[in-house]
Amino acid sequence: MEPQPTAVQAPIHLRIADDLRMQIERGDLAPGASLPTLSDICERYACSMNSARSAVSLLKAQGLITAGRGKAPVVRIAPGKVVRSSERHQVEKDLARRPEGERSAIGEAETNFSMSIAAQVFTSTYDTIEADAQLAEVFGISVEDALLRRRYVSKNSGTSHLLSFSTSYMPVSLISANPDLLDETKEPWPGGTMHQLSTVGVEIMSIVDQVTGRMPTTVEAQQWALPDGVPLLICRRISRDANNRTVEVSDAEYPADRTELRFVTPLKPWRKKTGAKS
Repeated sequence: MEPQPTAVQAPIHLRIADDLRMQIERGDLAPGASLPTLSDICERYACSMNSARSAVSLLKAQGLITAGRGKAPVVRIAPGKVVRSSERHQVEKDLARRPEGERSAIGEAETNFSMSIAAQVFTSTYDTIEADAQLAEVFGISVEDALLRRRYVSKNSGTSHLLSFSTSYMPVSLISANPDLLDETKEPWPGGTMHQLSTVGVEIMSIVDQVTGRMPTTVEAQQWALPDGVPLLICRRISRDANNRTVEVSDAEYPADRTELRFVTPLKPWRKKTGAKS
């Protein structure tokens, strides 16, 4: 669709913002290009300085430009995209049966970010908590039963901004047969959770992905380097075994402006009608 102005007769600051927005959408103002100065905007649109500032603020709120104290506004350069595809679940499961050398070479960093985990600042933190009412219901356990909580953080080594953040929960009783699964120093684990669970005889047979959204806090906006107006996507992954028992719950956060959610649903073919003519 061609860039279009907002319908109805709009206030001058909105008309200015619309005009600049369409220049950005058409590519007349390329990513990284400087926006006209406030003085230039006032002269070009015969408006007041307050109207020019309001137009620029509106563009910033739409995530189209970046600006900081003492820095001229520029057209925002789109960040690298993270792709979360349902196809990766089978890839991870197949990988869990491969030799350790292969398992250690591919993980979420490679599948989601197309970059090695060695190029990131990666940390993992383990602790044991009591299940609250919500998690107890998801796992089908009692409130206060022990859960292993794992927090994974990946940051850009150059900027220290977040690349990924997730929190995983597993019942301690499910994995205690292998003490290594309770040890954060074993991270990153070759083959990830699929392989970890296989060491205690658990095979994941189905995964449910649930996606919700919310606005970030000021701290989260700083950590992710988010422009104004960009929400966070909260992706909950529920992993179940052959008995439909929930064995892991993982909550991951992703900025909406740099995340592609891709769900692939295989469909069974129709059964051929008996006696149907070819």
